[in-house]
Amino acid sequence: MNRFLTVAALWILQNGGALAAEHGEGGGHGLPLYATEIARIGSFPITNSMLVTWIVAAALILFAQLATRRMQMVPAGVQNFAEWIVEGLYEFIEGIVGSQLVKKGFWFFATIFIFILSANWFGLLPGVGTIGWGVRSEHGLLVTDPLLRGADADLNLTVAMALVFFACWTVWAFQANGAKGFILHIFGPKGDTAGFLKVIMVGVFVLVGLIEIVSILFRPVSLSFRLYGNIFAGENMLETMIRLVPGVFGWLIPIPFYFLEIIVGMVQALVFMLLTAVFTLLICQHDEEHEEGAH
Repeated sequence: MNRFLTVAALWILQNGGALAAEHGEGGGHGLPLYATEIARIGSFPITNSMLVTWIVAAALILFAQLATRRMQMVPAGVQNFAEWIVEGLYEFIEGIVGSQLVKKGFWFFATIFIFILSANWFGLLPGVGTIGWGVRSEHGLLVTDPLLRGADADLNLTVAMALVFFACWTVWAFQANGAKGFILHIFGPKGDTAGFLKVIMVGVFVLVGLIEIVSILFRPVSLSFRLYGNIFAGENMLETMIRLVPGVFGWLIPIPFYFLEIIVGMVQALVFMLLTAVFTLLICQHDEEHEEGAH
């Protein structure tokens, strides 16, 4: 709920400032709430956040190709760095979900972490959000339609990643439990009860199962808005700090906030990966038989 309030507040501030500026009452300018269309191929629109997504994806693919082009038994250079990342993530995720489940979902958890982290840090590069089309103001060119926009500052991308996870989660849940086991996992009574108490507990756990269904359906919303809200708010904060003190030394103000956003970018990538891993573990945990590292 707090994420919804944050996004709603940002929307009010942004549109309120735009209306105030339109009516000559001052007001600032922040990152547009929606991605801006910068080109079109036939009827297919290309937005500035979509362009950043493609650039980040292409850079990661190129990095993977360079790291695996000439594999060596004793890794060095790019291969060594790539193996360090993969092995570190594998051991970290294995310590959370267990040795069996990590074999099934590591490809997703690692990919989502590396992509979100790369996209978040790419959005902090000079020129992202500051180069594009705009209007003249007393402080110079005011960019209203940036050429590049942080990929995760677009709700379309975060929702898409959350829905991909939801689809994978559903498949993994049915593979681990089967249709009957999946239903029993959600609605079945837990613990050892007998007699009349068991009848009561069945009714209680049916109600709990309904609440769990609502929670499961809400997870893509929670995942997408959490990531979007934090990155969108962070980029607006940086732009505000840049314009806070116009002049020669105005560039000094945002520096501490850039370091803060570097940390936030990593934390948000880590949180997204951890939540998807934990959600998967909760539905498959009883099939892991509480093996080491599953807690």
